[in-house]
Amino acid sequence: MAEFPRTTVGGVSVSRMIIGTNWFLGYSHTSAAKDRFITSYQTANNIADIITVFLDNGVDTLMGMTQPILQEAIQIAQDRTGRKVITIYTPSFNVLPGGPPDSEPERMFDYCQKAGATFCFPHTSTTDVLIDRMHGVIRDIDKYTRMIRERGMIPGLSTHMPEAVTIADQTGADIETYVQIYNAIGFLMIVEVDWEMRVIQKAKKPVMTIKPMAAGRLLPPVGLAFSWNTIRDQDMVTVGTTTPDEAREVIDLSFDFLEKRLPDNQLQWTRSKKLLQPQK
Repeated sequence: MAEFPRTTVGGVSVSRMIIGTNWFLGYSHTSAAKDRFITSYQTANNIADIITVFLDNGVDTLMGMTQPILQEAIQIAQDRTGRKVITIYTPSFNVLPGGPPDSEPERMFDYCQKAGATFCFPHTSTTDVLIDRMHGVIRDIDKYTRMIRERGMIPGLSTHMPEAVTIADQTGADIETYVQIYNAIGFLMIVEVDWEMRVIQKAKKPVMTIKPMAAGRLLPPVGLAFSWNTIRDQDMVTVGTTTPDEAREVIDLSFDFLEKRLPDNQLQWTRSKKLLQPQK
């Protein structure tokens, strides 16, 4: 199979599909019960099986946090395939004095560096409290991006706020990309889908979109068709999967949409669809 298309972020070649990790680590955006199911099901080997499918198809870029189970899974998959995973880590850290010592920015950036991160983006839980809409600035962002650069990592913004994109561009913040929620039903998005579409189209840097299937609320053909057909060639789609078969499916569907083909994927079967089958 052909290698998955690539783009460049901060001088680094990355796959346009990014491996999401919420469905590895237990963040379902559905229920506490679903979160518990994910964490009870996923082991380092199970996660490595999924990452291996992505690597075998040229999808070598992963976004997430530095949990030990994920670090172990990445190493297993790299050993199996001989291919390096390009990691995007999104740490949270103290932005005011008096927080937990282990969550000081220096400590968190050191941890990401030690874990081998290529990219380091302050997580939305940190980024979005720094956004000052009144004055049109992202407070202290230059301090944090300088610390990231000093550790040999590439800075960006993990954010749920579209204002982060426009403010970063208008102020010339030292970031190379921005994470944005983007899906056809506007799930977890702050503004309407057409407004977010315009923000992405006008962004000065490549955009990493997340939640294309709205955390399971959209079927993969629907969510992926929308995302791939409404972003730019330099932009990316982050996709979370729970099993190797799901990884294969989203890769195959994405190739179809990128090459302007209607997918011919295997559909799920129920008895009520019997008469929809072609008659022999």
